[in-house]
Amino acid sequence: MSPTVFREAGYRFFFFSREEERMHVHIVSADGEAKYWLKPEIELANNFHFSRRQLKEIETLIEEHYDELISAWQQHFGG
Repeated sequence: MSPTVFREAGYRFFFFSREEERMHVHIVSADGEAKYWLKPEIELANNFHFSRRQLKEIETLIEEHYDELISAWQQHFGG
């Protein structure tokens, strides 16, 4: 199961169930995939085919939706 938290600018932001415990979000679009840590700070974990410009755009969207992402994580995984 991989619940979508939100979609914006052609990107899908989602979680994988039963994955590692450290808080993070996956991002996918037609151009590639990425994973960002959310705690202790926003940090790129993996990138597959996104340009630097796209990564900056994704990071900005994560910052704008940070509280929503944290809340969705806590609701989905508990605590």
